[in-house]
Amino acid sequence: MSSRDEAQHLAKRSSEFMMTAKMQFEQGLYGLAAFSLEQALQLYLKHKLLLLGVKFPWTHSVRRLLELLTEAANERCRATVSYVMERYLMELSVLEDAYITSRYVAEGV
Repeated sequence: MSSRDEAQHLAKRSSEFMMTAKMQFEQGLYGLAAFSLEQALQLYLKHKLLLLGVKFPWTHSVRRLLELLTEAANERCRATVSYVMERYLMELSVLEDAYITSRYVAEGV
């Protein structure tokens, strides 16, 4: 599979996770919705990195992927990503925590 094909696949999966997150949220499944939202964002960022020719590391950290995007992007995009990272630092942290909790921590613990 070429990088472009892989990028398209990641974009499609990102879109599917976003649709899933919306459905889960509407059903009151907030933990699962947060997990799906984090997955959508993670895959979208990996998609963008591939389009920029960057082989991303095997990571689940949205903040790390945003840092890589900042390093690889042009000046305009770099400014936008930096703004998002500064403005939404707490939300990104909560989203990562929701991902880790929903995936690795048993309910009721």
